Amino acid sequence: MLVRVQNPAGTHAEKLLIDWLRTWKGRGDPKGVATVNCSLFHGDRLYPFDAVVWTPTSCVVIEAESLAENLQGELEVPLNGPWRVAEKIITFDGTDKRTPLDKSRDHTFALQNWLAERGLGQRVVHGAVLVVPAPDSNLRVQQLWSDPSFEVLVGDDPRRLHDYFIGLSSRGRPQWSANDVAWAFRGLGILPYLPAPQDLLNEGFLGPVDITLWHGGPQQAQAEAYAEEQARLELEAAAAGNRLRVPSPWYSPWKLYPRRTGQIDFGRGFMRVMLSLGMIVVALWVLWFIIAAVVAYG
Repeated sequence: MLVRVQNPAGTHAEKLLIDWLRTWKGRGDPKGVATVNCSLFHGDRLYPFDAVVWTPTSCVVIEAESLAENLQGELEVPLNGPWRVAEKIITFDGTDKRTPLDKSRDHTFALQNWLAERGLGQRVVHGAVLVVPAPDSNLRVQQLWSDPSFEVLVGDDPRRLHDYFIGLSSRGRPQWSANDVAWAFRGLGILPYLPAPQDLLNEGFLGPVDITLWHGGPQQAQAEAYAEEQARLELEAAAAGNRLRVPSPWYSPWKLYPRRTGQIDFGRGFMRVMLSLGMIVVALWVLWFIIAAVVAYG
């Protein structure tokens, strides 16, 4: 996972999220790129995102919240209204009085609509709330609603977030390309944090790459180096193909009766097949004659 942090001086939950994302370097870990503390200006309103994570199969807006109190039991998460543990209403750090789910839906729908206005509406944006409990807390989430696009996770174990992304990747198909990610970074105003195209392809994002999307950013030189390397490999492949290709003689069926571009000619096809069969019969007859002569006079 590639992690790009705009402002490292965030909340405790954001710092914990950064630490977890940076450990995803193994073969079985989620692949993608995460940008922490970015924002979107859409519809005359600013939407601050704790984190947005792109993977080859999905895009997830993460809302990271810390709990100040030591709590035990089931954390009841309704679709609307306050969160509770037993009869106690939960309060979160910060001045925003909305529940984390309300903020997650608000931010997720804003990013989804912004993408749709720019031709990427078919890419589903998921929302995830990471609730980091106080030390020695023992919380279990009970979602009182079901929506595959939103998930509430308790941040007491890094495996929960890890397994959430693994589950998303197993349910989806690759749909985010390196160009899509580059375009999103440019639109969000975070071009300086855009990884090089080589790095995005290594994380599993689809190609091919339009290097003009990297122009003006710090990775422009790497993008141009990538384009030059791809051009060199294509030339080498073409040269190797020409060396291996055996030129056809003038009497080849494909030269005597060549295909015509954009046309289907059954007559020429029939003549190619018959001439090929005739050549095979002649070759077999010559081979039989040679074998018979060797057996008779050898």
